[in-house]
Amino acid sequence: MSTTSQLAKRFREVLLDGKWIANTNFKDQLVDVTWEQATTKIDSLNTIAMLAFHIDYYIAGLINVFEGGDLEIRDKYSFDLPPIENEEQWETLKDKLWDDAEKFALLLEQMPDSKMNEVFVDEKYDTYLRNIDGMIEHCYYHLGQITLIKKLILSKHK
Repeated sequence: MSTTSQLAKRFREVLLDGKWIANTNFKDQLVDVTWEQATTKIDSLNTIAMLAFHIDYYIAGLINVFEGGDLEIRDKYSFDLPPIENEEQWETLKDKLWDDAEKFALLLEQMPDSKMNEVFVDEKYDTYLRNIDGMIEHCYYHLGQITLIKKLILSKHK
């Protein structure tokens, strides 16, 4: 299996369908979260909706680069979630995350392995491989947060 295919598989595992590393994934964790739960603030923690938006923000930013565009994302905007005020808006956010995740994986699968050692946009960002590995690690980091926040919310409503 090619490196890019392996990376795409790992990426799908954390976002869409895997259970190998954390015994869960984003889709698994978010499927039954209501918009009220997704926007519930627990102390100083980010909300589940903010974390879903944050991850999708970076996925969409890398997709733009994969498609030949510029790196337009900025950390300072990565939590600028528009208000979620109903279930439809929450479902739209989740659908965008799933669609962008699959598009990211498909674009990654189409890349030649040789691309992985190329500079990603600018030398300060290192290689494609480092950025893709970083994205997968970033997703697992926030998946852990979402899982814990969800447990806190559900335990408060028992």
